[in-house]
Amino acid sequence: MTGKLISRVIGLVVAIGVGLAVLFNLLSEPKIHLGTAAIAGIAVLSALVALILSIWIALVPYRWVRDQIRRAEVSDVIAAVIGLIVGLIIAALASIFLSQITFLGLGHWLPTLTAILFAYVGITIAVLRKDDFGRLFASAATAGRAARRAAREERDNDESEDRDDHAREDHARLRDRFPGRKPARQPDRILVDTSAIIDGRIADISETGFISGMLVVPRFVLEELQHIADSADSMRRNRGRRGLEILQRLQKEPAVTVDITDADAESIHEVDAKLVKLARQWHCPIITNDFNLNRVAELQGVKVLNINELAHAVKPILLPGEEMSIKIMQDGKEIGQGVGYLDDGTMIVVEGGKQFIGSTVDVTVTRVLQTVAGRMIFAHPKQTAANSAPARRTGTA
Repeated sequence: MTGKLISRVIGLVVAIGVGLAVLFNLLSEPKIHLGTAAIAGIAVLSALVALILSIWIALVPYRWVRDQIRRAEVSDVIAAVIGLIVGLIIAALASIFLSQITFLGLGHWLPTLTAILFAYVGITIAVLRKDDFGRLFASAATAGRAARRAAREERDNDESEDRDDHAREDHARLRDRFPGRKPARQPDRILVDTSAIIDGRIADISETGFISGMLVVPRFVLEELQHIADSADSMRRNRGRRGLEILQRLQKEPAVTVDITDADAESIHEVDAKLVKLARQWHCPIITNDFNLNRVAELQGVKVLNINELAHAVKPILLPGEEMSIKIMQDGKEIGQGVGYLDDGTMIVVEGGKQFIGSTVDVTVTRVLQTVAGRMIFAHPKQTAANSAPARRTGTA
C-alpha cells in the first residue's frame, strides 16, 4: 500500500468518526433546536473538514519521514533506531516514578513528554556520535578476540604439558618392562614417520646404536599402517604388513625405546602435517623416508633424519655386478623393460625383463642410483645372457 492510499483510508475513518460524533451530539442536545436537515448538513461538513485535515496531517509527516530516510545513510538509520530503542527504554523506566506524581495531574502527561524527550535525545546522540560508538565497539571486539586467543594459546600449552606428562608416564611404564635399561636422563624424542617404518632399515640402524633417542610413534601413524595393511592392493598390503612387523621388531629390540603415544593434532587431517606440528610443539626431529615430508618439515624449521640421506652417505647395499632374484611385476617406461620391487619398496628396473612379467628371475645389477628421494637399481636378467650365447655359437657353426 502506498502512502497516499494509507492517508486516505485514515482520513476516511477519522471523517466518519467525526461526522457520527457531531450528529449524535446535536441530536442528543435538547437545547439545540435545529432541523434534521441542518443537523445532517453540519455533520457532513464536519466530516469533510476532518477528512481534509486528517489526510494532510497523515500525508505531510509521512512524506517528510520518507524523504529523510531516503537521504540518510544506512549507518545513520541503524544508529537512529538503536538510539530510539535505548531512549524509549530509559523513558519507560523513568515513567514508573513519574506516573506516581499526583500534583496538578502531572502523572498523566509527564510519562508521554518524557518518552518524546528521551526518544529525541537518544536518536540525536546515536546519530551524531555513531563513529565514536563504532570505534568503541571495534576496540572492545578486538580486545575480546585477543583475550580469547590468549586463553586458547594457554589452553593449548596446558594440553601440550598434559601430553608431555602422559608421554613420560608411558615411557616410565616401558622402562619398567625392561629393568636392565635405566637411562640416567630422559631420552630425546624422535617422531617416526610411516615411510621410515615400512622401509625397514630403521630397525637395522637401531640395532647398531646410532639412534640414541626414544622413538615416538603416534597413534595416527599406527592407524595409517593398519589402513595400508588392509588395502585391497596386494603390494600395498604387503608393505603395510611389513611395517607392522618392523614395528614389533623395534619394540623387542633392547637397544631402543619405542613409545606409542596418543598425542594428536586434532585440527589437522593429514598425517604429515600432524607430524610436523607435533615436532614443532615438542622441539624434536622426525625420522622419515618421504622426500616431500622432508622438504615441508625443513621449511617449517623442523629437523629431519632422512634414511635415504644416510644411505646416500654410506656404501650402497647393492653394487654393480652383484646378483639377486626379483619378481617382475609390470612394464617399465622404456621398451622391453620390466619392473620389480624389493621388500622395502625399492624399484628394480630390469632391461629386457618385459618377457618375464609375473615370474621370478635372477638378475645382475648394472647400476645403482641413490638420491635423497630414494634408490633405483638397474639390472639385466641372467637368463637372457645364458640363452643368447648358444644362439651365437649356432650361427657361427
